[in-house]
This record gives sequence, structure tokens and C-alpha cells, in this order.
Amino acid sequence: MNDGVMHDGGPKNLFTDLPASTAKEYVDVLASSSNVRIERIVSTGQSSADGFWYDQDEHEWVAVLAGEARLSFDDDPEPLTLKPGDHLLIPAHRKHRVEWTSDQEPTVWLAVFFGRDD
Repeated sequence: MNDGVMHDGGPKNLFTDLPASTAKEYVDVLASSSNVRIERIVSTGQSSADGFWYDQDEHEWVAVLAGEARLSFDDDPEPLTLKPGDHLLIPAHRKHRVEWTSDQEPTVWLAVFFGRDD
């Protein structure tokens, strides 16, 4: 098939090959192009370093598929707890951080990063 899309031979499952507890989050880039990147992120109790805030040039749509996490935003005093099925759009340059992720089970995120409409 020559449609400009890379084909890798068959379906995969977002819940297989989950890493055991690791020091760092585990990131798989599932698909990407010049203007979009889709990642599976597996957290096993990780959080952002003290004082660290993500300040990304891209928009990020993120969903929690399994586990649990809490995000904070520098413009909102109330953190958000995300559970399976919860999702949100984080606009480019909205500073945010991961306060915690579950250490009882892997937290599986699906994240889609895409460019701003400049």
C-alpha cells in the first residue's frame, strides 16, 4: 500500500508489554508526523521534579487509560485528579506538572501532541 502512511503489520494492545516499576516514566512513540505525535506513557509512581513545570510549544491532549494521576497547573490552585477515562487538552505553554501517579498499579496515558495554529 503506497498511501504515505507507514504500516507495521498488525494491531498492538496498549496494555501489553507494560514495564515493571522503573525509575523513569516509559514512553513509546506510537505514531508521528511533522505535525502530530502520539505516545503511550507508562508511569509507576513518578512525579515531576520539585519546582519543575512543563512549558511545551505544542498542545497536548492526554487521557488516562489505567491507573491514576494528579496534575497541577500554574494558573489554577486546584490540582486535577485523573482516573481511567478522564482526558483533557493542555494548550501550548500552559505550565503544568505531574504531582503524583499511582504506585499501586501502572498509570497508562495516551498523549497526542500537535502544533499550534499560528
